[in-house]
Amino acid sequence: MATFLGKEGTVQVGSNAIAEIRSFSIDESIDVVEDTSMGDSSKTYKATIKDFSGSVDVLYDDTDTNGQTALSVGSSVTLNFAPEGITSGKVKLSGDAIVTGKSVTSSFDGLVESTITVQGTGGLTTGTY
Repeated sequence: MATFLGKEGTVQVGSNAIAEIRSFSIDESIDVVEDTSMGDSSKTYKATIKDFSGSVDVLYDDTDTNGQTALSVGSSVTLNFAPEGITSGKVKLSGDAIVTGKSVTSSFDGLVESTITVQGTGGLTTGTY
């Protein structure tokens, strides 16, 4: 069974890596509709439409013009999530998304951090670098 180190992962806006990533998550789901009919003894369902969303937690960097600042709220982007890193043969999860939110937090005894949330538009595809 293979395991991977989270520190090797990255997220790219197109081919540009987002700077100062702390963590990221991707949630993929599918809607279902019930197709149970009279006489059935158990409920049954059919899979319908896929969906994905995600978030990227970063240390705030306003000089990251091709990464963090390219992810402005409302922008449409192509994202590549690389949980294993971007060397040849590693898994790449790709999809088009709309940036739905951006928060910036700061405290007197910590670093300035930001969370960027996205909603997929279309499917999430799995490939390799």
